[in-house]
Amino acid sequence: MKKKLALLLALCLCLCMFAACGGDAEETAPANTASDVNLPLEESDAPESSEPEAESDLAYVQDKGTLIIGITEFDPMDYRDESGEWIGFDADLARAFAEHLGVEPQFQLIDWDSKILELDGKTIDVVWNGMTLTDEVTSAMECSEPYLNNAQVVVVKADVADQYQTAESLAGLNIAVEAGSAGEAAIAELGYTSTPVLDQATALLEVSSGTCDAAVIDSLMAAAMIGEGTSYDDLTYTVGLTTEEYGIGFRKGSDLAAELDAFLDECYADGSMQTIAETYGVQAALIER
Repeated sequence: MKKKLALLLALCLCLCMFAACGGDAEETAPANTASDVNLPLEESDAPESSEPEAESDLAYVQDKGTLIIGITEFDPMDYRDESGEWIGFDADLARAFAEHLGVEPQFQLIDWDSKILELDGKTIDVVWNGMTLTDEVTSAMECSEPYLNNAQVVVVKADVADQYQTAESLAGLNIAVEAGSAGEAAIAELGYTSTPVLDQATALLEVSSGTCDAAVIDSLMAAAMIGEGTSYDDLTYTVGLTTEEYGIGFRKGSDLAAELDAFLDECYADGSMQTIAETYGVQAALIER
């Protein structure tokens, strides 16, 4: 009888210990999370979008306090006066736009063939230099609306001008063009070879010195820089190869392009754009806004 009672007490003790252990396990087991059972997250727990907001180019320029303007030596658009200050139709407009933005204009000479790289690398903020709106330009830059008409013309020495009155007559000539320019593209379109040089002013020098037979440059530059009363009175222009329009280029997606278009609309409406154009003799090329 005693043995049976002792055996019964031992059995009860084991059952109590098992129950206690089971209780501890329930108390310490981690609660199921939403991820454990694939429950949907609450809206407040949803991850925020990591996509960055588009940077404002306008704010960038105003924050640093300067508008860096990429140019080449190009009379009557951008050139230096006797004191070394940059003047010209584009230079004066660019200076007025910088004032409108509340920043200082800084003119920077660039290699025209590298203008897109300069812009994207932020060494300049805008290309403002009688730039033709080609497919390459409009696909790589955020451009203004056209503001001036232009053409590509052939420049030769005046004493041989009668020999070069057609595009076909240019075959076989050594033709100087600005690298990366609309003039270079026009010669390539004809299937002729050309000699790329730094800028259009250099192309004129090549013809005047006799190292090239002809040059292809912008008609606005030709009207200002060659012929009677200029430094190149021995040169003249003959064949017109293309007609085109000028635009002003910013970084792709830049909000400065829309800001400039609104500014130029105001300048045209109040007559100040026409006044600047008359100063440099390009009023006939202005595009009505």
